[in-house]
Amino acid sequence: MHLKSVLNRVEPLKSFVYKEQRLVEVAGQQPFPEVDIEAIGVDEIQWRRGHTYLTLVYQISGVKRLLWVSHERTEQSLRRFLDVLTNDVRKGIRFVCSDMWKPYLNVIAEQVPHALHVLDHFHIMKNMNVAIDEVRRQEVAQLRRDGYEPALTKSRWCLLKRPENLTDNQATRRAELLEYNLKSVRAHLLREEFQRFWGYATPAWTGKFLESWCTRALRSRLAPMKKVVRSLRRHRPLILNSILALGGISAVVVEGFNGKAELTTSKAHGFRTPQGIEFALFHVMGNSPEPEFTHRFC
Repeated sequence: MHLKSVLNRVEPLKSFVYKEQRLVEVAGQQPFPEVDIEAIGVDEIQWRRGHTYLTLVYQISGVKRLLWVSHERTEQSLRRFLDVLTNDVRKGIRFVCSDMWKPYLNVIAEQVPHALHVLDHFHIMKNMNVAIDEVRRQEVAQLRRDGYEPALTKSRWCLLKRPENLTDNQATRRAELLEYNLKSVRAHLLREEFQRFWGYATPAWTGKFLESWCTRALRSRLAPMKKVVRSLRRHRPLILNSILALGGISAVVVEGFNGKAELTTSKAHGFRTPQGIEFALFHVMGNSPEPEFTHRFC
């Protein structure tokens, strides 16, 4: 049978495509009909060199899937998604999970003020790891200039990884580092102490611990850690919302989807156009309906 005849007989796959800056269904239905979207996650990925980003919006409750892909990571990128939603769907959103990117924070506060906005704790801990690594690099350079022994050689992952994830050699190396009074060690111990934050169950005690930790971090006289403190205090209400949202949403879903997005880009060895990566991402994470086959293969 001719290939064209085969293609004409196969029922087209109903999938979501991006057309004229609006997400529409091939069958002609309205985008995002009256469905229950209780929680969404907002994040960005870099899909090519030169700080070229895509804004991704996921549904992270009920049916977990990719809902939206938009160019760049500006306020307009996220606002286009919320403008597509009907009023009823928008009012039904109870939780929003995002990072600390200011354009996202502005749009979420403006468009869905009724939703409980939670900051992704993965990004909070990532900022701390960046601060620890910056302290370590500065200290390595300072020790070299002062002529001291290279005590921090091969110590990066010993300080950045959680103790339970260290290999035997890394655990031994970490134990040796803890014997030194180093700035890098102090930054590492501050990060480990902050892990207690996620174990609190009430906003009142969580807030007290956060303020106490911030005070100790400021007294450490470590500039990168002070920068983390300023960020935490600036976003304090959103950080404490993570306690109120316990059991409601999980940021793990967002990070899992981001991992799939990065894997999709890696497997394709990159994309030339934004439309190409959009189709690929929806194919992998859009949870689109599949066509019925005339044969069963199992």
